[in-house]
Amino acid sequence: MRALPRRRRHCSPGRHLRSRMSQAHSNLHRSAWADWWEGTRRTDIWWTLAWFDIVLRYRRSMLGPIWLTLSMAAMIGGMGPLYSSLFGTELSTFFPHLALGLIFWGFFSSMVTEACNAFIGSANYLKQGYFPISLFVWRSMARNLIQFGHQIVLYVPVAIWAGITLSWSALLFIPAFLLVLINAQALGLALGLVCTRFRDVTQIVTSVMQMLMFLTPVFWLPESLPSRAKYILWNPFAQMLDLLRTPLMGGVAESHNWWGILGWTAATVVVSGLLFSKYRRRVVYWL
Repeated sequence: MRALPRRRRHCSPGRHLRSRMSQAHSNLHRSAWADWWEGTRRTDIWWTLAWFDIVLRYRRSMLGPIWLTLSMAAMIGGMGPLYSSLFGTELSTFFPHLALGLIFWGFFSSMVTEACNAFIGSANYLKQGYFPISLFVWRSMARNLIQFGHQIVLYVPVAIWAGITLSWSALLFIPAFLLVLINAQALGLALGLVCTRFRDVTQIVTSVMQMLMFLTPVFWLPESLPSRAKYILWNPFAQMLDLLRTPLMGGVAESHNWWGILGWTAATVVVSGLLFSKYRRRVVYWL
């Protein structure tokens, strides 16, 4: 008796859906480290999303992201002569200080405030299926790195005009900037989780960043501060600004600022890791 031909199996939509659901279920129960690494290694996704964010923001604009450069140039050019005369400082000395202060503070501020909405702004993706949540923190960071790249180029003509000569100490900018990225990732995860659960925290963070802008030597010179108010320079943003700005001005940052930022980085990584490992699965339910 001849055997009947075997019928080909076709994967039904229901079976495919159950497979996807089981995959998402298994992903949600992976370790926190595996979850973070899965989002980190997908540079193709978060970098593309960040680039599209910039493109959509400046859609139908003739100059596009160049407006970032022009607006920062106008701010530096307008505030430089004014604050130089107010502080009684030579413009050639104060101008690079102010330019780097405004550029780096804009980078810090946007990193922190946009981290609060990293998950809220990506709710459509998180509700449709499984995505490692660290991916959306990298998306926010990449978007700010693109903006920072459009603004840091302004320092080149400022440094040439001021006659700044760089030495080997300028290479210290590299580890300092890596510390900025580590802190941005840690703070992004922590603030993203907290602000998704408690929406009022976003307003608190925004107000605190506005206050810290005046308590950090962005516009003013640290040496003009009275001795009794030197404690202001111990805030982590002032220390990080010194680590980034001083090498690009031909100097060497104070060693206590390195130790302070290393301690701050260790604390933020530990706190962020604890929050991430405990609450990362609840983000979808908080959106």
